[in-house]
Amino acid sequence: MFALAFLLLLARRAEAFGPPTHSEPALNTPPSALEAIRVDEKLGAPIPLDTELIDESGQRVTLRQMMSPDRPTVLSLAYFRCPQLCSLVLKGLVKSLSETQLELGKDYHSITLSIDPSDTPEEASKWRARYLQQLGQPGQAPWRFLTGTQEQVKKVADAVGFGYAYDKSTDQYAHAAVVMVLSPQGTVSRYLYGVDFPAMDMRLAINEAAQGKAGITLERVMLSCFKYDPATRRYGFYVFGFLRMWWLVGIGMAATLAVLIRRNARQRSASGNGA
Repeated sequence: MFALAFLLLLARRAEAFGPPTHSEPALNTPPSALEAIRVDEKLGAPIPLDTELIDESGQRVTLRQMMSPDRPTVLSLAYFRCPQLCSLVLKGLVKSLSETQLELGKDYHSITLSIDPSDTPEEASKWRARYLQQLGQPGQAPWRFLTGTQEQVKKVADAVGFGYAYDKSTDQYAHAAVVMVLSPQGTVSRYLYGVDFPAMDMRLAINEAAQGKAGITLERVMLSCFKYDPATRRYGFYVFGFLRMWWLVGIGMAATLAVLIRRNARQRSASGNGA
């Protein structure tokens, strides 16, 4: 049902794919499922790191404990009995992450938080095992699957602007298809939409979120030549960054050539004086 609802929402310029809206439903009027499918981008906003949740082993944890203090975190909100859309998002996420050639644990962490308060740690553990296996990662890899009360989860969802609603008639949740990339400091760095995330976009988003620590030269070059376009919500080739890169390369080559010419001239001069 909600896969169809998602497509219908796309047809009417869904908030998740068009410019964010900030309108609120009328007072005392519960939002319909379709009205709730929205993402209000909150770039730079902090998430509630001290929110208590339950991990896949049944232990009480906080988001702060689940995140790395020096690596970005890829955050997805889903629920474990979702008939279709959540699986599509997570499969797309696995595919994208595997194609970035970045390493879970070394370059980023990942958290999936259930929006359904009836989901259990046992279900979270099964989902975690499934997607870690698909990603080719060991069981101790830092992709955590968390559950919580409605109040706890809503607190996190509101912080990142993720709108969703429970539909009693179908016993399902309506929600957008989106993942968020968080900075090591726990702020929202980037939103990636849909169920198919280009590996280049994912890699750039993770590297962009990790600006707090120095990246290798190649990553800095990539970030200078590709910029995030808020209109299309994609990374695109940035011609001025590309020209700047080649300008720097040109300067470097000219300086190297000048040193070689000067060295060669000195060698010839010394050879001539020796003769």
